[in-house]
Amino acid sequence: MLNDKNKVLVLAPHTDDGEFGCGGTISKFIDEGKDVFYVAFSTAEKSVPKGMAKNILEKEVRRATKILGIPENNLFVYKYEVRKLNYVRQEILEELVKIKNEIKPELVFLPSINDLHQDHSTVAMEGIRAFKQISVVGYELPWNNITFHTNMFVKLKKEHIERKISALRAYESQYGKDYATKDFILSWAKTRGIQIGSEFAETFEVIRWIIE
Repeated sequence: MLNDKNKVLVLAPHTDDGEFGCGGTISKFIDEGKDVFYVAFSTAEKSVPKGMAKNILEKEVRRATKILGIPENNLFVYKYEVRKLNYVRQEILEELVKIKNEIKPELVFLPSINDLHQDHSTVAMEGIRAFKQISVVGYELPWNNITFHTNMFVKLKKEHIERKISALRAYESQYGKDYATKDFILSWAKTRGIQIGSEFAETFEVIRWIIE
């Protein structure tokens, strides 16, 4: 059912959210020849570690998405203030509508509707509003989800997870976070794979699925 959805849009509230939530799936889709677009809404300049350039996350997302195979022209980076996306939710909605009309995606990945982070929930809800006639699924970020409905899985190969890990390593400013380690990313993908009899997998919650 994914075979007929060849234009894919990933919405990331902050740089790296998309890589964490569906980096392996992005890698697989690129290998399959799908056209993948990535939108990051905040480069989180106020959260950059001391001593690093304020635009470090913008540089890192460009490196990371390139590693996954996303063309440079398919990357959109906004600079909304971190933890304040809910203050500009109408502006974000209007930007999403513009993106929808420009890209015309067939499948949209966004944060879970149960994500606790205020920026993530804003992008999730405005994304659902903007893409009402399009298939939409939520990606998993376990550290932000109290509940998550694992009702869609994407089988992955080791090479897809390795590419995901390489992309996350591009975020040198984020080193030290427990959920950014190679061991965690591998075990997370293995856990989801075991659930469906695959070596590796990523799981998603279906918000809206349209069959042509």
